[in-house]
Amino acid sequence: MAKVLVLFAHPGQRHSRVNIQMAGIARGIEGVTFVDLYSEYPKLDIDIDLEQDRLLKHDVVIFQFPIYWYSTPSILKEWQDLVLEYGFAYGHTGDKLAGKAFLPVVTAGGPDQAYSEHGSNHFRLRSLLSPLEQTANLCGMRFVAPYALFAAHDAGPDGRAEPHLQGYKRLLETLRAETFDIDAARRLELLSADTLPLREGISHE
Repeated sequence: MAKVLVLFAHPGQRHSRVNIQMAGIARGIEGVTFVDLYSEYPKLDIDIDLEQDRLLKHDVVIFQFPIYWYSTPSILKEWQDLVLEYGFAYGHTGDKLAGKAFLPVVTAGGPDQAYSEHGSNHFRLRSLLSPLEQTANLCGMRFVAPYALFAAHDAGPDGRAEPHLQGYKRLLETLRAETFDIDAARRLELLSADTLPLREGISHE
């Protein structure tokens, strides 16, 4: 069984419609370590040793967050700046994270068509997340296509929230059980509840 770490970053949880429900799902899955970064570090005083130890003890690292100004909430940038140290995460002897899987789980306020070269945001969501992808590459981690929900504010009324929540549960459970096909997921642009790849010959009820 793989060990899964979910680092949750949401600075406006009282306004959350879907992300907070996703957090509840992650908290409830056995074998998944769930960390609410804003709750744990309200003054951004990140414990570097503790966070590095968490990384060492897990096989899969997930950043779960809403897109804020086309990027991560600020605490995730602070976390990266402090925790992913030279000699630990990268550099001549910095191979401690090599081979681990890294997966962003994101919600976006705009609809999917807004995230394209010709849409109102001018960039694909995957392009906006390229700093995370390159960070994973530098650390020798396996970057997995982001699990994404567009137009998150409308997902409840239009019926997309529940399938997305169930998909997130299935994603975490299959990562934990090592039935999720990480190599296949790395070749995809984005993941959704309908496109989660499982290893060949394995079904998930």
